[in-house]
Parts: sequence; structure tokens; C-alpha cells
Amino acid sequence: MATVIIIDDSKTSTKIIRTALENDGLTVIGEAANGEEGYLLYKELHPDIVTMDVTMPVMDGIEALSLIKREDSKAKVIMITAAGQKEKMVEAIKRGADEFILKPFDPEDLINTVHRLLDGEEEEELDLEAMFGGQE
Repeated sequence: MATVIIIDDSKTSTKIIRTALENDGLTVIGEAANGEEGYLLYKELHPDIVTMDVTMPVMDGIEALSLIKREDSKAKVIMITAAGQKEKMVEAIKRGADEFILKPFDPEDLINTVHRLLDGEEEEELDLEAMFGGQE
């Protein structure tokens, strides 16, 4: 079964993500509360999928994404962020994010995104205007 690590400083978000993944039969093999811990956990465990918040203490998700992709260019990383952070998401895409999901999210959307990545499918092109409604 596919393995996942969750990198998020919100205990509530982590619990929602973990529950959705485990209910779908995926195995959560680790959790981290900031980007630095998450990067070190990735190096240790090499999961199939990473879910990562963008805004976190110590090291944000953008920097952790860069380090993970430098460690393993084939790492599959789903960035999760609140609406209104278009610039950060553009930067995450430039640094190699495979997908992103806006909070609050439907757990089913997360599961579909994970399976799409595991199956090697990619979204056509991430449409930031559609996701953010033209927000700057």
C-alpha cells in the first residue's frame, strides 16, 4: 500500500488529512509540524506521497519543497494552502509541486489527487485564475 507523510503545523488539518488517507487504505508513516522536520522525515522515510502545508513555522512549505525536490526530483508533493496565497502557490509550482489543494478542502478531493499522482496521471495545467478567482 502507498505511504504518505503529512507536513502541517495544524493538528486539526493533520487529523483530517490522516483520517481521509487511512479511510482510503493509505498508510501514513510520519507527521511533521514544520518544513524542516518534514524534510528530515522525507530523507529518512522516502514516502510515495507528501502532503504539505505552505505556511508553517521554522521553515515554510516552499523551502521544504525545494529541499525535498533537490533530494529526490521524482518526489510527489501535494501542497495544501488557504485561499488568498496565489503568489506562494505560483512559487510552489515553479519549485516542483505536483498538485495543490485549497483549504478548506473536501477529503474526497485529496484522495482523488493522491490516486492521480500514484497512477502517474497529471492535471492538464494548474489553472491559478480558476482556483483563486483572479485574486492577486
